[in-house]
Amino acid sequence: MRKIIHIDMDAFYASVEQRDHPEYKGKPVIVGGLPEGRGGVVATASYEARKFGVRSAMPSKQAAALCPQAIFIRPRFDAYKAASNRIREIFHRYTDLVEPLSLDEAYLDVTTDKLGIGLALEIAAQIKKSIKEELDLTASAGVSVNKFVAKIASEIKKPDGLTFIGPSKITEFMESLPVEKFFGVGKVTAAKMKEMKIYTGRDLKKYSVGELVKHFGKNGNFFYQIVRGIDNRQVEPDRETKSLSAEDTFPYDLRRLEDMNRELNKIAVLVEQRLHHYGLKGRTITLKIKFSDFKIITRSKSFPRSVNENAIIASTARQLLEATSPEGKKIRLLGISLSNFSEPDQKQKNDNGRDQLLLFPPSE
Repeated sequence: MRKIIHIDMDAFYASVEQRDHPEYKGKPVIVGGLPEGRGGVVATASYEARKFGVRSAMPSKQAAALCPQAIFIRPRFDAYKAASNRIREIFHRYTDLVEPLSLDEAYLDVTTDKLGIGLALEIAAQIKKSIKEELDLTASAGVSVNKFVAKIASEIKKPDGLTFIGPSKITEFMESLPVEKFFGVGKVTAAKMKEMKIYTGRDLKKYSVGELVKHFGKNGNFFYQIVRGIDNRQVEPDRETKSLSAEDTFPYDLRRLEDMNRELNKIAVLVEQRLHHYGLKGRTITLKIKFSDFKIITRSKSFPRSVNENAIIASTARQLLEATSPEGKKIRLLGISLSNFSEPDQKQKNDNGRDQLLLFPPSE
């Protein structure tokens, strides 16, 4: 029986800004693109801003409309990386089995901890206390026997939460969990599930693995396992990210090149933010297109040097799209990924045992 902790910093970028600028404390802070800029997107919003409905990946103009009094701040990735490095130092006091998912999130396997504490809940509490005392930041923690349940547990009492879900509680917990909380269930998959009268894990559990694979493809097997609390993924501290991507499924099929390019610009902003978030640059840009008949094609372009600039990512994606003559075709999904991370000092960890870091669920 493993002991897994998932640590998730609370509104990390915004919290660092509020810590470093006391005048921002208690005020709605939005980190990301400015609303007057072109294609600005919210990276993180403080909890004061979230009360107005502001969320990550939301267009900054929409966020400004929801919360006119918000303070918009451009990201300071150097400050966030510095804080993240100190947080990881705290993690390593207890275990070397640390799998960072990003600057503000990580899994820890404390089945055997360095200090001989033995109790994962106590270790999580000590980590939270150290982060608060040494960095003046708060974190939420989830503790359980596998990665999936620990991750969901960390979200239950945010901010500054600590939740333990033991083996005897997992079945009840998974059966009561809304389907939107399952990894791989985005807006489109959730809508499909609800058409099938699947609203919670209890409903999902009624379907056989064959039925789930029939309706949801390869993710069906994952849903079958995870709703039963089965997640055998290891905490992998040495895993290297091979690609990073963002994609979006549209509520209606896109037919006009103008609309497609507009959506690509938004996705490119998210990819750029994500690259900075992980400290990555890539030499290969890949465009993913899914048509209304679910046919998928990809087009790629490689560069002699590594890039992470929005202008290059967006223009390359648009060029790759235009080369497919998409005008008039029905497109339901567009995605951009970067790969071929050649710099040796930019090895990062991935978050789901795969070789991609996805901002949007892969099933969508």
